[in-house]
Amino acid sequence: MFSTSASDPPSPSETAHMVVCGDDALAHRLAAELHDVYRTRVTVVIPGGAPLADPAGQRAAGWWPGGRTSALFGRFSAAVGRIPLPRQTADDPAPDGGVRVMEVPVLDEEVLTAAGAEHATALALVHDDDEANIHAALRARRLNPRLRLVIRLYNRKLGQHLEELLDEAARVADPGMDAAELDATTTVLSDADTAAPALAATAIAGTSKVLQADGLLLRAAERTPPGPDEVARPGLCTLALLSSTTSDPGGSEGSDSSGDEGPKLLPGDEEVAAATGRDTVVLEAVSATGAPLPPRRLGTRRLPFASLFSRRLRWSVAGMAIAVLALTVASWQLTGAGLLRAAYLTVLDVLAIDDPALDEPTGRKVLQLLSGLIGLLMLPVLVAAALEALGTFRTASALRRPPRGLSGHVVLLGLGKVGTRVLARLREMDIPVVCVEEDPAARGIPLARRLGVPTVIGDVTQEGVLEAAKIQRAHSLLALTSVDTTNLEATLYARSVKPRLRVALRLYDDRFATAVYRTLRAAHPRALTRSRSVSSLAAPAFAGAMMGRQILGAIPVERRVLLFAALHVAGHPQLEGRTVAEAFAPGAWRVIALDAAEPADRQRDLAAAPPYDGVAQEPALVWDLHPGYVLRPHDRVVLAATRQGLGEILAGAAHRD
Repeated sequence: MFSTSASDPPSPSETAHMVVCGDDALAHRLAAELHDVYRTRVTVVIPGGAPLADPAGQRAAGWWPGGRTSALFGRFSAAVGRIPLPRQTADDPAPDGGVRVMEVPVLDEEVLTAAGAEHATALALVHDDDEANIHAALRARRLNPRLRLVIRLYNRKLGQHLEELLDEAARVADPGMDAAELDATTTVLSDADTAAPALAATAIAGTSKVLQADGLLLRAAERTPPGPDEVARPGLCTLALLSSTTSDPGGSEGSDSSGDEGPKLLPGDEEVAAATGRDTVVLEAVSATGAPLPPRRLGTRRLPFASLFSRRLRWSVAGMAIAVLALTVASWQLTGAGLLRAAYLTVLDVLAIDDPALDEPTGRKVLQLLSGLIGLLMLPVLVAAALEALGTFRTASALRRPPRGLSGHVVLLGLGKVGTRVLARLREMDIPVVCVEEDPAARGIPLARRLGVPTVIGDVTQEGVLEAAKIQRAHSLLALTSVDTTNLEATLYARSVKPRLRVALRLYDDRFATAVYRTLRAAHPRALTRSRSVSSLAAPAFAGAMMGRQILGAIPVERRVLLFAALHVAGHPQLEGRTVAEAFAPGAWRVIALDAAEPADRQRDLAAAPPYDGVAQEPALVWDLHPGYVLRPHDRVVLAATRQGLGEILAGAAHRD
């Protein structure tokens, strides 16, 4: 989780109040993200549990966080005191100044009112039950039409319809809402969708510090100064100068031993050029390494004409064709007929549909007998060809096996909710993938079949299954099954086959994940190992949606945080009418991309996951901007900004209005 520096200036988001309703790790991580990164006041509502026993005689005061709350929200439980319901509301100060926890038996309108939903900025409904989230969203919309709702749903189509319904309800209840407010009123997200980009980036580039914008994956990459004979690798832009230097490795985390002021966020070009020998953080696109593979090895679905017949059958057919051709030439020479007539008669004889050559010369009779014999030999060959072609077409819709010469691919274990989304994201980037799934009826099997992705059906813990997925020649392993021990066992076995294999495994328990990561790193110091939790990867996207759809994400830089936002230029005096160079405020904000699409064709949410079962929209963001381009009111830009810088821009727009 991100940490904050006490020297960071306050931002307007500190006055915002957010409500999180959920009872799993995603709710915990989302609350921490809102509190640590965006510095908002957070109320966490944990429904579904009956009141616990009252050993301290606190029942008269109402509900209080108990054992389950303390176990789930470990970092906050020590600071959270009694939370009476309904006498205490969210307007009262939180026990720790930022996070308060309420444990209630059922999530109803009374609880939402007590949590402050009527006056809150945003409400997140992140239960693992779609129906419960929908019911709570309908109740919350009646309480507060302007409340920004972020709902966790896996079903994309249902989520799209729910967004339209709740947005329409908000518009009818409060006709005075402007278009910008209405556009960000309801956001439906899936934890699998939001975690997929980071997991894909981990498999490709070994990092989860990623940002998704207009279908493009971006990462914050740390760069060391190039040597005398090295050429600096270009990036989209420089995000920060790190506090560490090549001469002072002890300052790599921004500690006091580094002897400088800490990281410099969004430095100017002159400052970057003058900071020789200093590590930098640059923004770059995530892409596959190495030369692109041919379509067949990528798993692109094509008609199997090249593999309709076996090699032996092809040779048999070729032999029959040569025999017929020889008989045609012989008939042409012996009978004196034209070449076309000789070929025609030979084919009739082979198919046994010509009249017997009773009154013909001896040569013609011999040729007819030989043609009939060739026809008898050809009959089983034709039957075999028909059966083999039928079998090939029947298996064409089945799962493919990994091709013989495949290498440099990603082995993906598990095709459940998360694995299906990650598979779609990897294939959108033309990354070669081999899937391993134990259940033939798993959720992602139809997608793998449709995309033609090689898939091995079998228990990954059994010997030979990973070998069938060509693990010994793979680039990386993504263990994404829902069982922690299965992921760990597969990882350990894969490391025994290929010690330097890049590995990212999904582990639910944080302590277990930390212990596994440290042990694997110690045992294989030269190999890249990452342990990931879906909830930790999904929390930043949910937090960004709660802050407003314009927030694309946040990337930590040592002890500070950079925010990325998509803003319309109109109404922002710091941007409107200025060139890209003039709109750059070093240390505060920087324009890094421009949306080139027409206003009517623009994507509603640039951070939304691209569809995996439809036609993806062509990217419209332009990243290589000319410094002299003048920002017009109808333009939409992507900004990299500090918390204070983004707050100044938003405050300037509000003041102008």
